[in-house]
Amino acid sequence: MTPRHDRTIEWARIGAGMRLRELDVERAAILKRFPELRRAGVALAGSNAGMRKLSPAARRKLSAGMRKYWARRKAEAARKG
Repeated sequence: MTPRHDRTIEWARIGAGMRLRELDVERAAILKRFPELRRAGVALAGSNAGMRKLSPAARRKLSAGMRKYWARRKAEAARKG
């Protein structure tokens, strides 16, 4: 690595640290305004905790439907191409 590259990485690290501090301040302001989001934070972050479970029958039906969907898409693409 060149010294220039090392400096660039260091500047990026400093900038990332500053941005993280800004995000912390922004997050605190949002949670102060909407305290109910504290409890929902995990679900809002992309957790599957709030999702319904599919029964095996529903999963089979969904799977069959998706196979039909992709078969139709593939056939249309073949016709066009």
